Amino acid sequence: MDRALVMSSPNVCSVTNGGNLWRRKHSTNNYNYPSLQQKRKTQIEYNILRSQSLNHHYKCIEGGRTYQESNIKYVVKAAPAIPSFGSESHASSPKNIFDSVKNFLAILYNFCYPYTMIGRTLCTISASLLAVEKISDISPLFFIGLSQVLVAHFFMDLYINGVNQVFDFEIDKINKPYLPLPSGKLSFTNAVFITVSSAVLSFGLSSIIGSRPLIWSLVLCFLPWTGYSVNVPMLRWKRYPLLAAMIIFFSWGIIFPITFFLHMQTFVFKRPVIFPRSLIVTIVFSSLYAIGIALSKDIPDIEGDKKFGIHSFSARLGQKQVFWICVSLFEMAFGVAFLAGVTSSACLWIKIVTGLGNVILASILWYQTKYVDLTSPASTRSFYMLIWKLFDAAYFLLPFIR
Repeated sequence: MDRALVMSSPNVCSVTNGGNLWRRKHSTNNYNYPSLQQKRKTQIEYNILRSQSLNHHYKCIEGGRTYQESNIKYVVKAAPAIPSFGSESHASSPKNIFDSVKNFLAILYNFCYPYTMIGRTLCTISASLLAVEKISDISPLFFIGLSQVLVAHFFMDLYINGVNQVFDFEIDKINKPYLPLPSGKLSFTNAVFITVSSAVLSFGLSSIIGSRPLIWSLVLCFLPWTGYSVNVPMLRWKRYPLLAAMIIFFSWGIIFPITFFLHMQTFVFKRPVIFPRSLIVTIVFSSLYAIGIALSKDIPDIEGDKKFGIHSFSARLGQKQVFWICVSLFEMAFGVAFLAGVTSSACLWIKIVTGLGNVILASILWYQTKYVDLTSPASTRSFYMLIWKLFDAAYFLLPFIR
């Protein structure tokens, strides 16, 4: 077999004919000597070029074994490289797709102001539970009705937060450079697309569901919050502190609790319209707290607001005065919930839970006020996030007040 390989090799052809060439050189018939010498030279150049192209160095000596082993080594080294490359490519593709989706969801999460969406979600659950009159009401029908509101308002929240960031793009470069839009993590075009698509999806889902309280809830959120953010003549209401505070008060204090309750009461349970004591307590609590949120949200953003001509209460009255007005409103809200809880017609343990729970929340708020540095945007922003966390905790207590 070695002989067959030797005879088939182009290198060996010139080697095995070496004796004949020597004899021809000394014979009288040597007219082919120049052509054979040229052929041999061409063959050697061909072999050198071929060895360079394969990136494999081997010795060209007489005999076929060295050439054969060189080729075998090259094939053994090169063969695994092809499947290895393909396997790595296929293995990395799902990971790249997963990472891209994960990054997009993280950007979307920060784009939609998650603390407001969490608060609105808990508000939906709390107001819906106010329509529950007996344990059997908590049924699949209840959860279907709850899901209808949660999904439709999720897209409306995305629109409200999105349109605010789109028109506050320049201000957020100063006040909130960490957001996806001013930081460059989300392009302006994609932000506009997400915002518009969210509004379309929200109204589309509500029209399919067919609940009038839900449709009114979305309309009454869409109109004032669009006017709050959009920078066109007669709009951009956030420039007027009293009007801006009224929009936040109207949304969180009136629209959310009433429309969420009526959706569950009239559309899901098919019961007549009523305004129970628990709903009235929720409205009063949410209204006081919403006014405090409306005033305190501008405390960390005073620098950018002044530069772009937005005369908030913090810019007009000063951060310290507005801060203590907000703290007073929050404490008043917890006081209303405390009194309503201890005078509730529910059993004793519910009175204890609702009364003690609101005392604890009010105490946490008061205790944290002494650690707030009003000259530091980071400190005031941290306090603002604490306000939302306490608001969220209060929603767990409100449904027990009857």
